[in-house]
Amino acid sequence: MSVTSTPSLQGNFAFPTELPATDRLPWRERWPEQPSAQQPDWPDADRLAEVTDELSGMPPLVFAGECDLLTERLAAVTRGEAFVLQGGDCAETFAGSNATAVRAKLRTLLQMAVVLTYGATVPVVKIGRMAGQFGKPRSKPTETRDGVELPAYRGDAVNGFDFSPQARRPDPGRLLRAYHCSAVTLNLCRAFTTGGYADLRQVHAWNHDFVADSPAGQRYERLAGDIDRALAFMRACGTDPAELHTVEFYSSHEALLLDYEYALSRVDSRTGKIYDTSTHFPWIGERTRQLGGAHLEFAKSIANPVGVKIGPGTTPEDLLVLIRQLNPDRIPGKLTLITRMGAGRIAEVLPPLVDAVASDGAPVAWICDPMHGNTFETQSGVKTRHLDAVLDEVAGFFAVHRAKGTHPGGIHIEFTGDNVTECTGGSFELAVDDLHQRYETACDPRLNRSQALDLAFTVAESYRSQET
Repeated sequence: MSVTSTPSLQGNFAFPTELPATDRLPWRERWPEQPSAQQPDWPDADRLAEVTDELSGMPPLVFAGECDLLTERLAAVTRGEAFVLQGGDCAETFAGSNATAVRAKLRTLLQMAVVLTYGATVPVVKIGRMAGQFGKPRSKPTETRDGVELPAYRGDAVNGFDFSPQARRPDPGRLLRAYHCSAVTLNLCRAFTTGGYADLRQVHAWNHDFVADSPAGQRYERLAGDIDRALAFMRACGTDPAELHTVEFYSSHEALLLDYEYALSRVDSRTGKIYDTSTHFPWIGERTRQLGGAHLEFAKSIANPVGVKIGPGTTPEDLLVLIRQLNPDRIPGKLTLITRMGAGRIAEVLPPLVDAVASDGAPVAWICDPMHGNTFETQSGVKTRHLDAVLDEVAGFFAVHRAKGTHPGGIHIEFTGDNVTECTGGSFELAVDDLHQRYETACDPRLNRSQALDLAFTVAESYRSQET
């Protein structure tokens, strides 16, 4: 197939005017010489070329039609008709790409979704930070311990977590392993969500167990009972739609490692459009969304729905430029704004941004990342987050949108399905002194299963109070 007038990346990122008779794109010849933010310093250029050539011939991990369906679902969010639940690991690990770990994360996401669906009385779009979140931006390129300086850990797709010269040396071969681990994770998620594991009644039974075991169980008992009665009413009416037994599930990760994202970009045979087939929903981070930068130019040129992280330093003018760059055709569902402000600042910095977007009329989905703006270090230097601060930012996000008459479209959180001790607070009142018990994250602290469900019930209660 030969496609002309293909959208182009600016500068040295230009796509070829004529694409070859294949869905593969000759990325290696088109990579720029200019530096790109947060990219690894790969020590072996020839090995990198071999790896990206191999990746460019691999089957897509997701398909264009799935991405288009997610755009439709997110369009409903822009209209106030749906809610996004996006969550998963801060940084996936190769070791965590197994059935037990994937099932635990998916189970927690499904439990949260049931509670939020009932509380918000709208469909919940379920997006996992899964099957590709193997790269991480870092504030410093190196890490020093006891006078020894080594490259920073940038995620399993780049180097190893162990603090040794061998582990921390960037290895392009890890990109291939990231692809295969992503394929395994997606395969497991598809099997679980269509094979009966996601049955609504079973998921709600899990929530019953959580309510019974949680110290805050009485607080959630009424909501759980209401869901019980709703399910009983449906059974009494003889209603048993397929939607009760399977769920739509989409993958997402930060489009950080451009070598990987470019190698997995494909031309859709139906439309001639370019899709990033590494994930349904790539997002651009706060550290890599510079205007004219490589990451933004990449996001402009793919047909996937995309997200962009928005921090407290964002001005209304900057935000409108980003919106026009990323969604010039004003397609509903194409662009999601993921705010990460901090609990203490969201009431101050979010309103003018919401006003600017509302005045412009741009169709965007607003979702809240209450994690990254609320990280702090303990006296012993351990990074953590307090659940109360996370909940406060979510509450502030909702309050701003209610005051402005706009839709608080979702939440984006970092959690695990395991009983780790990385964030403080929650029903079990984890304290700083408890963090050492199971502090297992490869990067930033995650909510454990109990804390994630605490958040879901709290958000659902917020919706109910809004209605009453």
